[in-house]
Amino acid sequence: MKDDVDLLALDRQLCFALAVASRSVIGAYKPILEPLGLTHPQYLVMLALWERAPRSLSDVATVLRLEPATLSPLVKRLEAAGLVSRERAADDERRLDLRLTAAGERLRSRAEEVPPQVVAALGVELDELLELQARLTAVIDRVAPLRAERTAPFRR
Repeated sequence: MKDDVDLLALDRQLCFALAVASRSVIGAYKPILEPLGLTHPQYLVMLALWERAPRSLSDVATVLRLEPATLSPLVKRLEAAGLVSRERAADDERRLDLRLTAAGERLRSRAEEVPPQVVAALGVELDELLELQARLTAVIDRVAPLRAERTAPFRR
């Protein structure tokens, strides 16, 4: 008996489901982050710095799984907004350290309102979102080493 499942059907593609879900969830963040003066990528940088600061640019790039060249313009805009400062490390001038300014530290208390607003905007139970986040993190953790292996020969 022949299986009539079309493996190339759009609605069966993991990449399609992830792309649409990503755009939809990030879209839900936009009106919530606007009063904070942050875009979603800037919010991610601030989350990394609220977790631990100072941090080097390369450390933040690693945590966010971005290239430093992609992260630099985001950080410059955050610096222009008065939320972070960039300084060359005293012990290694190749390293660029990122620090929160007083305004960046104060913004954290307002940002604590973001997660509950996002949960409400998505209209999904918190337990379901936490399970989804855990599953996606597990997939990311499995895929990330494979990606590193594929790009390793080009990073010398």
